[in-house]
Amino acid sequence: MGTIRKQTIISSILVYFGFFLGAINTYFYTMNGSFSPEEYALTRIFFDFAQNVSAFGALGIIPVIHKFYPYYKDNLETHKIDLMSWGMVAALVGFLLVITLGWFFRPVFVQQFSEKSKLIVDYYYWMFPFALGSLLFNVMEGFAWALQKTIISNFLKETGLRIVTLLFILLYYFKLISFDTFVQLFTFLFLIIFAVLAIVLFRSGHLHFPLKLSRVTRKFWKKMVGMQLLIYSGTLIASIAATIDSFIIAKFQGLAVVGVFGLAQYAANLVQVPQRSIQAVSTGVLSRAWKDKNYPEIKRIYQRSCINLLLMALFIFGNLWLNVQQGMEVMNIQKAYQDGLGVIFILGMVRIIDAGTGLNAVVINTSTYWRFDFLSGVVLLAFRLPLTYFLIKHYGIIGSAFAELVAYSVYNFIRFEFLRRKFNMQPFDQKTVLSLLVAGAAYACCYFVLGELSGWTGIILRTVVFSGIMIASVFALKLTPDAMQLYDNFKQKYLRR
Repeated sequence: MGTIRKQTIISSILVYFGFFLGAINTYFYTMNGSFSPEEYALTRIFFDFAQNVSAFGALGIIPVIHKFYPYYKDNLETHKIDLMSWGMVAALVGFLLVITLGWFFRPVFVQQFSEKSKLIVDYYYWMFPFALGSLLFNVMEGFAWALQKTIISNFLKETGLRIVTLLFILLYYFKLISFDTFVQLFTFLFLIIFAVLAIVLFRSGHLHFPLKLSRVTRKFWKKMVGMQLLIYSGTLIASIAATIDSFIIAKFQGLAVVGVFGLAQYAANLVQVPQRSIQAVSTGVLSRAWKDKNYPEIKRIYQRSCINLLLMALFIFGNLWLNVQQGMEVMNIQKAYQDGLGVIFILGMVRIIDAGTGLNAVVINTSTYWRFDFLSGVVLLAFRLPLTYFLIKHYGIIGSAFAELVAYSVYNFIRFEFLRRKFNMQPFDQKTVLSLLVAGAAYACCYFVLGELSGWTGIILRTVVFSGIMIASVFALKLTPDAMQLYDNFKQKYLRR
């Protein structure tokens, strides 16, 4: 777990710095006198559209890269590894299909959104180059994960992307460019970071594009294509399930409400940062462990990920929910966005459940039972789509949050049960319950004692007290062995000089 822990810490720091920049970006998006909710919502629609295009256009190649790269590495010289060549070919073929479908279905798109979300229709064609950049970057990122070079890819995706975005936002905020020009610049965000990642991997000697079929490809191509076809459906299903709410809200409620929902999602997604970091770091390690049949290591990583991610999720969400309402007030956020407070709470619960079940998705996807990913994805979509459509139509954005809570609870329970029954991997124990009790007690203490304090004073005091109780409890109750190991490493490196 040492390598995973070290890279996770570095990746998390980079990701959180990226989220700090993202918070600045969001502040400029949502403060009084800046972007309208509709304009902010358009940027969220771009991301959701790109996520679906990436899932569709990648044709399932990214999990194949994760799964089979160790076989290429063990049997071929670096310059003869042709896995990335076929990955990029698949992505370009997939994008050609996207363009064709996009042109064909544009009249349907216009019919659905022209009444309440006209801004989406106005910039319809600009979403495609944005999605192309996302698709190419995701494939290249998948290769970087397989190489276990997660730090540079995380930096570009979580930090570099937001630095460039901030530059475009400031140009618009200070009236140096029009909103139309802002959208056109915004379109090239992912293409910029894709180019940077490609250059970095090429200069490090890891990126080659041989077009001659290697002996590894000839040996495994049937298994790779079979995995690609089945996982493709599961990936597409998961992507639609994760993003469909924005488009349904835009249809029934209008683009301004999508902006409110987007801010709530951003706040709740803070809880997921450690999970995203450890997923990136663990993918290559778990692929190797499955190949070597190192089952004790797989079980250990899975168990540790559950308790560690649960503690981090509780720590982040506790601080967030204690301070989010007053934070909006002191930062002069447009009042319309306070309508999303209930959504933040429910989505926060979803993120805690997802974090508390650890790396179940990565463990399954890198195993020989990766077909189960498709089956669990079908169940997720079967719950998500009708629930989301019905609840948004009748209850607005809070309905979407409840739909996500129900769907992802069932989804994670199925994955948990699969790993428990198939591999006897049961990651929960009394430390899990104790962690929940500690977080609840820390929150109650801060809420009832310090809840009336307003302004920055209240925010800072609540944060310090809640964080202090959580950190002290982790060490005093020994909730995770990684905490003490980190402390021992810190003492050896810095305190014994």
